[in-house]
Amino acid sequence: MYGVAEDIYSFCSYALFDMDGNQVPQELVTKVGEAFESILKETDKVREEHDEDMSIQRAISIVFDRRPELRLEGLAHKVLQWYLCRMEGWFAADAETISLKSWDKEELLPGGHGLMVRGYLPVINTLAKGLDIRLGHRVTKITRHYIGVKVTVEGGKTFVADAVVVAVPLGVLKARTIKFEPRLPDWKEAAIDDLGVGIENKIIMHFDKVFWPNVEFLGVVSDTSYGCSYFLNLHKATGHCVLVYMPAGQLARDIEKMSDEAAANFAFTQLKKILPDASSPIQYLVSHWGTDANSLGSYSYDTVGKSHDLYERLRIPVDNLFFAGEATSMSYPGSVHGAFSTGLMAAEDCRMRVLERYGELDLFQPVMGEETPISVPFLISRL
Repeated sequence: MYGVAEDIYSFCSYALFDMDGNQVPQELVTKVGEAFESILKETDKVREEHDEDMSIQRAISIVFDRRPELRLEGLAHKVLQWYLCRMEGWFAADAETISLKSWDKEELLPGGHGLMVRGYLPVINTLAKGLDIRLGHRVTKITRHYIGVKVTVEGGKTFVADAVVVAVPLGVLKARTIKFEPRLPDWKEAAIDDLGVGIENKIIMHFDKVFWPNVEFLGVVSDTSYGCSYFLNLHKATGHCVLVYMPAGQLARDIEKMSDEAAANFAFTQLKKILPDASSPIQYLVSHWGTDANSLGSYSYDTVGKSHDLYERLRIPVDNLFFAGEATSMSYPGSVHGAFSTGLMAAEDCRMRVLERYGELDLFQPVMGEETPISVPFLISRL
């Protein structure tokens, strides 16, 4: 149940520092991690006692009021805020917006985490073999009829098909940049509107040499989760002198308002606080998931007061429109394996629809999930 919490402090090796560059003793980091798990278990009792939903932040406040001995002071408090910061990074959202009732509904697959050292391009290229893929075709309208679907892209070009799988990011659906004719049912639009979409960006910094500890994560502790920071060390896995600064939630939104140069400088300033001898990056790359027209967010999460069933409602087909993507996965939202598995389901549903239309459906043919179960890849963390 507390897989997210376990991920936060058992995923990898890490070194935490205070704002003066002093490393936090590992014993304290471990002790606070255990305390954080205890706090989350106490929020479970709060959830059971309240019919109405609340934020995980509010639930933690109630726990502290009930059990003041769980409050931490000084450096321990700052380390606790770092754990909360990591939790917010998991959901790409701030603790005051994350649902207490649904925050731990996600299933964690066995096998541990994996880092795509070469990126996802080899996976995409393998899956794309033999397919007719048109790049640079941003869809503006999807018109559905009983006999088929017409897809219009920027510039006015159209494509006609028997059915369509819609797998665009939730942020794009929320922005209504794709017009559906006829419009989607109210229950479908409500699912799009009520699911949360968070932001976690990456500021990638390439250095000419390594000047940091040989750990997976570097962390900066602070009085608030907003003030905390963490850096992913890619040198350990790839051999390249690269650190990735990963702001989430409101901090990510604030940084997106900056220029790339200012954002990179901000990240480097955080690094200099813990490693005063850090050399300036020779290259940097900044993501803009919140403002990128092709994403308008990073991935979905459960907001306060909204049902976890919204993921399933977003997945349910509408006539010959089939929906896929991480935001349609009840079990694995916000993840690559959630997107992949729902894509398989949507493709199979689409195939069955087309076969049914042309009278070629064998009612005794095993469907996916019986003799040919859906498979998903090993767990890929939200890095």
